[in-house]
Amino acid sequence: MSPKPLKAYKNLEFLNSSEARTLRILSEFLEPAARFRKEKVVDTVVFFGSARTLSEDDARAALSDIRKRFDGDDTPEAAQAVRHAEKRVELARYYEDARTLARKLTQWSIDINGAENRFVIASGGGPGIMEAANRGASEVEGGRNIGLNISIPMEQDSNPYITPDLNFEFHYFFARKFWFIYLAKALVVFPGGFGTMDELFEVLTLLQTRKLSKRMPVVIYGTEYWNRVINFEAMVENQMINEADLQLIHFSDSPDDAFEYLANNLTNHKG
Repeated sequence: MSPKPLKAYKNLEFLNSSEARTLRILSEFLEPAARFRKEKVVDTVVFFGSARTLSEDDARAALSDIRKRFDGDDTPEAAQAVRHAEKRVELARYYEDARTLARKLTQWSIDINGAENRFVIASGGGPGIMEAANRGASEVEGGRNIGLNISIPMEQDSNPYITPDLNFEFHYFFARKFWFIYLAKALVVFPGGFGTMDELFEVLTLLQTRKLSKRMPVVIYGTEYWNRVINFEAMVENQMINEADLQLIHFSDSPDDAFEYLANNLTNHKG
């Protein structure tokens, strides 16, 4: 008797082929939807920011190692390595602030709702600011958090603070972005690079063009950094955006200020 052929949905060669790409795309919509429904996640507060930002402890330890390694070395390469390590220490405040803000928001959400299913902290699931957000939320008793990781050539592992049942791995950036935005009730954007800016401007475009019908407060954290890399006022002066478009953004430089702004805005979504 001939062996039974594989059913199509069990044929891994087919499922990983170009012909089944549509099925894989649908899977990255349907599987998260089922899991969020099972876990009773209603909505989220999304944190964006650099994967390269270190915690203060890690940044200081790295600086100490660099100084020891290049002790007595007066070459330009040594000087540059020390400067870069010192900059990481300076920028570590953003990691600590993201961690604090995520912790405060998680505790607030549990206190106002008596459950852990509202305004769940979500991040891209990797290191840096993403780790800080997941870590801060995990430090609250009963607090859960989400990691929406992405498979990329420079392999990005999930950070260890994500709630296991809410740890996701995506292949398609657009599917990942969908789940960032679909459940989000607020967005917090810490200093970052191309990926962070891509995510920020996609959300701002959706809000500006009213493709997002819901209200979504957007906090841009770190005024000094963002004013150096993006000149929003120049966009207004050159009539590329309207003055009113700047009302989509709230700049913040402290966890307390960002928390107060978000809590006041999210109060309208408590029901």
